[in-house]
Amino acid sequence: MKHPLQTVAWGEFRKEWGNDVINSKTGLIIFSKIPYTKYKIGTLIRGNNLTKENVQEIARLGKQNNAIFIKLEPFVLMDKKIVKQYKKYGLIKGKSLFTPTSFWIDLRKSEEELLKSFSSKTRYNIRLAQRHGVKVEVDNSDKAFEEYLKLTFETVKRQGFYAHTEKYHRLMWKYLGPSQKSKVKSQIAHLLVAKYNGEIISTWILFAHNEFLYYPYGASTDKYKGVMANNLMMWEAIKFGKKLKLKTFDLWGREEGKGFTKFKEGYNPKVVEFIGSWDLMINKPLYYMYIFVDKLRWMLLKFKAKLA
Repeated sequence: MKHPLQTVAWGEFRKEWGNDVINSKTGLIIFSKIPYTKYKIGTLIRGNNLTKENVQEIARLGKQNNAIFIKLEPFVLMDKKIVKQYKKYGLIKGKSLFTPTSFWIDLRKSEEELLKSFSSKTRYNIRLAQRHGVKVEVDNSDKAFEEYLKLTFETVKRQGFYAHTEKYHRLMWKYLGPSQKSKVKSQIAHLLVAKYNGEIISTWILFAHNEFLYYPYGASTDKYKGVMANNLMMWEAIKFGKKLKLKTFDLWGREEGKGFTKFKEGYNPKVVEFIGSWDLMINKPLYYMYIFVDKLRWMLLKFKAKLA
């Protein structure tokens, strides 16, 4: 499979997390139990393009696993013809888990070409971080990972957004990181750290898989904003991807108007649009009931995050 969320390692991680995982022709279907009920929700994220036969297979697996619906987000770029096909298969547009658009950086370009393409402010901030003595390195040690967790929840508290639990992050690292506690033959997750005066002030987890580098998780302290560590982190992440001979750096999402989106834009990435999120209803009445309750749940989670 093309995407790290469709690897054996990801499937084993989600099994230990408590999900039921089934491998279909289109990709891994992750089933999550709805608390206090006999029902489940299925997700098939970043799998292959869908055919009528694929959808029929997924529907059959959904019924066998007592799913209300299965959310499908194929690793397929936007194509109006494909959209029409999906609608013919009985799929309906659903709430996105991934943002519909993302940023891609072409890692096949030379370092000189890439630097030249960045905005002048981004180039200035990279040099500023270097002048301040910020050092960036790959550090997959237990100590660095503990700093990653510490900074993650410091960032969550500061910015007031919802994040996965500590247990989730630890299991993800167990199966995708250097310990390789799975059948996967190569490490997918790598930890990049930025140090200032010997202190880790920023941490990023990168996924490397099938010619792509991905940036799914990142966290930093607010103490040393002026040294521009994250600008240097991005540049070093790009160079890391080139060192691994990967072709594309996917910056894992794009949301217009958000501060971190503006940060990413400084690296002159290409905007790509995916085919989007599609729901395959298995139980229509319960599907619409679930959608209503889920909206209330997310409102509550966001409210709690702001109070934390």
